[in-house]
Amino acid sequence: MTLYPVPESVGRARRWFRHLVEPHKPACSMDDCVCVISELVTNAVRYGEAEEEWRVRVEWRREGTDLRVEVHSPGAPAKVRVLPYAEDSENGRGLWLVEALTDSWDVGPSTFGGTVVSFVMVNAWPA
Repeated sequence: MTLYPVPESVGRARRWFRHLVEPHKPACSMDDCVCVISELVTNAVRYGEAEEEWRVRVEWRREGTDLRVEVHSPGAPAKVRVLPYAEDSENGRGLWLVEALTDSWDVGPSTFGGTVVSFVMVNAWPA
């Protein structure tokens, strides 16, 4: 799915994911996946950097029994990192949630240029 870098794209990504993945009845928590997608698309929209017009790209696929979701956006992968946060802060917990709700996550250079942040839900489907 290709999205404009606007806040409304977060809801579109959630709906798209549920619409396409729920019929396949994954064993992993759809709510956890949707929460993580929300965090990653929000970060992409908020922190993506490009000199020209750009888009956020969300992809999902099965890898054996696992589910992999990728969120691609412009900007430098080195800028994506878990930061400490203050207890009274309203921001800064997104990647902590990603880490807590997924089996693994990673950040690196996107094949489309920029950054990809991905997560994996292990054994989302039976073998």
